[in-house]
Amino acid sequence: MMKCGTWLALAAVCFVCVAKAEAADACAGLSDLKIDGVEITKTAAVPAGTTIPGPYPGSPAIGPLPAHCRVDGVINRRKGVGGEEFGIGFAVALPEKSAWNGDFMMQGGGGGNGTVGYPTGANNAGDKPALVRGFAVASTDTGHKAKTGGFDFNFMHDQQAYLDFAFMANAEVAGVAKQIIAHYYAKPAAYAYFVGCSTGGREGMILSQRYPTVFNGIVSGDPAMRTGRSNLAIAQWIPVAYNQASPKDAAGKPELDKFLTDGDRKVFMDALLKKCDAKDGVADGMIFDPMGCDFDPAEVACKAGASDGCIAPEKVAAIKKAFAGPKNAYGTEIYPGFLYDTGIVAKAPISGLLNMGTRGIFGPYTTATEIDMDKAALNSNDPLVEPASTNMSTFSGNGGKLIFFHGDSDPWFSPLDTLEYYKSLAEPNGGAEKVATWSRMFLVPGMGHCGGGPALDNFDMLSAVVNWVEKGTAPDAVVATGKAFPGRSRPLCAYPEHAQYAGSGDTQDARNFQCK
Repeated sequence: MMKCGTWLALAAVCFVCVAKAEAADACAGLSDLKIDGVEITKTAAVPAGTTIPGPYPGSPAIGPLPAHCRVDGVINRRKGVGGEEFGIGFAVALPEKSAWNGDFMMQGGGGGNGTVGYPTGANNAGDKPALVRGFAVASTDTGHKAKTGGFDFNFMHDQQAYLDFAFMANAEVAGVAKQIIAHYYAKPAAYAYFVGCSTGGREGMILSQRYPTVFNGIVSGDPAMRTGRSNLAIAQWIPVAYNQASPKDAAGKPELDKFLTDGDRKVFMDALLKKCDAKDGVADGMIFDPMGCDFDPAEVACKAGASDGCIAPEKVAAIKKAFAGPKNAYGTEIYPGFLYDTGIVAKAPISGLLNMGTRGIFGPYTTATEIDMDKAALNSNDPLVEPASTNMSTFSGNGGKLIFFHGDSDPWFSPLDTLEYYKSLAEPNGGAEKVATWSRMFLVPGMGHCGGGPALDNFDMLSAVVNWVEKGTAPDAVVATGKAFPGRSRPLCAYPEHAQYAGSGDTQDARNFQCK
């Protein structure tokens, strides 16, 4: 006779098998879901323990993931210019019904988009992706397929594809994802969140402005906010400034990669850290008070007859011009300048502004030594793509919460541009104190574009926005860690405050720092 314990074990195994079979059937059943303009192209029951590659070369794998149903589809499939096929590709990951936390999270894209990333919700979620936490997660290619890599913008010859990328696709996908979620779980998501960095950061800003009731909480990181103007800065203004003081090759062309030597960079960084590192109460190789950093590169310029421990005056002048940002013939700002920060000498994963090499995102840097910035700036604005609106009364009035963050050493998009936008929210929205009840801005010392650099670049902005939306707990600070400083943690403080050492306790521990 079989023992009672054995019967119970078999019953438990049987129950698990039945539950898995039911989940698989429910997932497969989504293939028959009818939504106007939507094709469900694939459904797959993904087993627990699955691990997927990181989104970028060298980035860590994501997982193990929980069991979930992945749904792939296309919205508004059509033939575009030249008969090319377009449509908004998307994917939705649905945790098992017993594991769903009741919320929906959408992850932003990057570069020119063009691929449907695996919907894990790992963006700026610390060590625990949204899918692992029980969120239903969606992703999209925003309406086109990239053919030549992550910065393929050839799709823009098709008007609708351009409009989808510029602002329409994410809201479309969010609406479809919500319908799929409501059907699968037999009830709608309680709250909806959007988290993105770079292009994803821009997408979050546009969603808050043009679709203010679609998401309850949005995180916008290092937003690719004014790409026409930022490209002027990094692809023309800065290289031209450096070229004026760079050594020349045999043909008389500037050698941008030789503008500074490693020795020059060390002199520069030693002086910067000496001046600004300890302003936050501890010398730790990080500058937590960038606005209070009064470093002037002129301090390291060689005096007449000197050459050791200093930098040639013409190079210092070029650095100051470059970091001040592009200006027109009248000295008016075209794009904000950049911060003097520890990540500006970084070599990887993205070169810092004092270590640029010879090639940028779109190919070799210019070898020109002069530029007509007035002419170059004429067609640098794109109102459809650029998130410029500041009247956020509907978003905030609907209870929406908006978090910005930006790496202080971002070489592609100036943190000062994002900060200027954040500060500009005050006037049309009842003042800075009122804005702080629904939006916060965080600067990340040492961090390059969306991560990397001598930085604490691992932080959980997803929990910050969720707790703000659902519990009313405003994020005064978010704790950050990172591989660059093992064992160290710091609070990232909401602007205008910064982390300041309290004066006692372990300087590696965030608990011994205050926001000042």
